[in-house]
Amino acid sequence: MSLRVLYLSRGERVPETLEGFLEGLPGSLLNRCETPAAVEQALDRGIVELLLIDADRGFESSAELCARLKADPFNSVVPIVFVSREHRIDEIAAAFERGADEFLSGTQTGREQELRLRMVLERAARDVAVNPTTMLPGTKIIQHDIQRRIAGGELFAVCYADIDSFKEFNDKHSYHRGDRVIWIVSGILRDIVRRLSHNGFVGHVGGDDFIFTLPVEDLEVVSRAIIDTFDTLMPLQYSREDRARGHYLAEDRQGTVRETPLMSISIGCVTNVHRRFTHPARVSELANEMKSYAKTFPGSIFVVDRRRDERSARAAVAEAKAGERDAR
Repeated sequence: MSLRVLYLSRGERVPETLEGFLEGLPGSLLNRCETPAAVEQALDRGIVELLLIDADRGFESSAELCARLKADPFNSVVPIVFVSREHRIDEIAAAFERGADEFLSGTQTGREQELRLRMVLERAARDVAVNPTTMLPGTKIIQHDIQRRIAGGELFAVCYADIDSFKEFNDKHSYHRGDRVIWIVSGILRDIVRRLSHNGFVGHVGGDDFIFTLPVEDLEVVSRAIIDTFDTLMPLQYSREDRARGHYLAEDRQGTVRETPLMSISIGCVTNVHRRFTHPARVSELANEMKSYAKTFPGSIFVVDRRRDERSARAAVAEAKAGERDAR
């Protein structure tokens, strides 16, 4: 098991317990950051599976960082562990109140600290169920994010993204190149949603299916940017000849050689502008339905569900009639 770790500390050395723990995980990579801002920049640049924080230096700013990360839909899944040579009850309580997953203190033996670190990672893997290729949150956290938006009463959009012609590409070029495509698309979604939406979220349903949620006012600009970036980068996964033709030859399941189009992306979007939702499962169901509709069109596209539910339609008619009466 390899591990990508950030260590926030202004000290010169990593505690021996942490060094020993990481040495037991071949391929693990530890990057040290000296400021909370450096941690946030590192999280923006790539995947991190564990954040360790030196609680003996700059505790207040580190605790505030912890609270910010746990409130961020993208970074809330990263386990955060505070490490101290002392045992200060007030700081331990403050760290847990800000969302810390664990606090390693001076009263614990090295063996106990290693076991606590392992439990943190196992618990994160079990509870969050991130995708191993993209490290994006899975279905459980996706449903939680949608439920949070429903409960908050905000106007939001849920968008289901699917890669067209991915299976054919994967079958022809091997799952290694297929995994690379999945990783590229996850990066496109993550980077664009983070950059263009102040409260966006991206999850990985599985395979080539992704969901992103965001405030409804960000829907169009984010979806267009995703399509533009996808259509710029994805052709580079093909040979120059295939790009020039706009398709390649591949066998279907019956063994017939057919022209297969280059990959495109279809995005089906649902909003609560004209609907009232009470459960995330219904939102996901409609988003999947709109994704299937988007896939009936050639090329990359996003489509938005403009339908009203029955209650919203009745309310709109009633408002129109009331307006007519007031105008008389």
